[in-house]
Amino acid sequence: MTDLTGLIKAYDVRGIVGEQLTEEIARAIGAAFADTIVTPEGETSVVIGHDMRDSGPGLVNAVTSGLRDRGVDVVSIGLCSTDGLYHATGALDMPGVMVTASHNPAAYNGMKLCRSRARAVGENTGLGLVRELATRYVDEGVPSVEAPGSASDREMLREYGEFLRSLVPLDAIRPLKVVVDAGNAMAGHTVPAVLGEAAGLPGLPLEIVPLYFELDGTFPNHEPNPLEEKNLVDLQAAVVEHGADLGLAFDGDADRCFVVDEKGAIVRASAITALVGLREAARVRASGGDATVIYNVISSKAVPELLTADGIATVRSRVGHSFIKAQMAEHDAVFGGEHSAHFYFRDFFYADSGMLAALHVMAALGAQDGPLSAMLADYDPYTASGEINSTVADVAAALDRIREAFGSRDAVTLDEMDGLTVQHWDAEPRWWFNVRPSGTEPLLRLNVEAADAATMEDVRDQALAIIRES
Repeated sequence: MTDLTGLIKAYDVRGIVGEQLTEEIARAIGAAFADTIVTPEGETSVVIGHDMRDSGPGLVNAVTSGLRDRGVDVVSIGLCSTDGLYHATGALDMPGVMVTASHNPAAYNGMKLCRSRARAVGENTGLGLVRELATRYVDEGVPSVEAPGSASDREMLREYGEFLRSLVPLDAIRPLKVVVDAGNAMAGHTVPAVLGEAAGLPGLPLEIVPLYFELDGTFPNHEPNPLEEKNLVDLQAAVVEHGADLGLAFDGDADRCFVVDEKGAIVRASAITALVGLREAARVRASGGDATVIYNVISSKAVPELLTADGIATVRSRVGHSFIKAQMAEHDAVFGGEHSAHFYFRDFFYADSGMLAALHVMAALGAQDGPLSAMLADYDPYTASGEINSTVADVAAALDRIREAFGSRDAVTLDEMDGLTVQHWDAEPRWWFNVRPSGTEPLLRLNVEAADAATMEDVRDQALAIIRES
């Protein structure tokens, strides 16, 4: 019997093309998506798009075949970013399939599935059922209906750009010079359309300095994963070289955005969460509404501090888009941010959009005269370790050692919302850390933050020594 557990994961489909993910399997996934989610929920059509990987068109054809075999109509929007696909699911009000492996290396591809209006499909919201039925279809074949679905093409790039510009207008900002590192990935397609005139939209007061805009799924310059700081080195250097106001880096499917200031320094995603959260909340409150912002357990303490000081309600969430989206829907939150630079917007179907976050940063910077570093000086007051991974033989035993070592200390609190969070924030010296198991590997992920660098380094080293005990 076929085993798809290593391919169809908790949140998406991701695997090595030709080994874990074949066109036969993609067809089975399309058919299973039709039979477990699309048709049972009364939908008749699905919109599909793909990133720049060479395997994308073939996989799109295979998924389309599976959907049509089960009587579902398919609308293809071709090359797009993941947030471009999310926009299409909202604008067309139909479920969607994005064929992408996001920031993974060139050998990979995959899919992100969603309901209409970008509503998530994860392990507990339908993806487990898709995996189960797709496995059966791989082994037994995909049955066909008497009346197969239709297939059509639709161009959505201009509509996507218009929609984003309507949410965050940049027409009246001061001129900005912006270096953008697309990593040979989908931002090379979307940035010229949204921030430039490639899709026929009017020009903006932006001078874009492009890095690696040529679409190339082999990623000849660096992997499209800006969470790894080595992949931001070229952007940092280019910002300084060109005297730019800021730099932007997008991941492979352009749903995440990372920011570099005018000095070439990396801006933490938590600072962007605070900035955009304050902006979105101010907009809602100006019209008499209440505003709630979601942040995850790895976000800086500065996020809830800055937001609550401004009278904004905050909700702490587990890491991961399915949890953030669920919390946003439950609380009707205007915005949500993650440490990994996923930024979610109520006005964008509660989905994440790297481009929309970038528009907010440029709008804020262009509305005042100072540099980005000065504008964000109060948004990142603490010192963080970044995520540190440790391979451990026994994850549960390592977590028990952390509980025992830190749990009895004065002024320390523990919580297990997502992994184990240990806090000493209400007494000096102020610090906290979170340890989370990987969902797929024998890893523990450590994130530490403290009010000063020396304390952060001390707590980091203590925690790592305990985690890595042999």
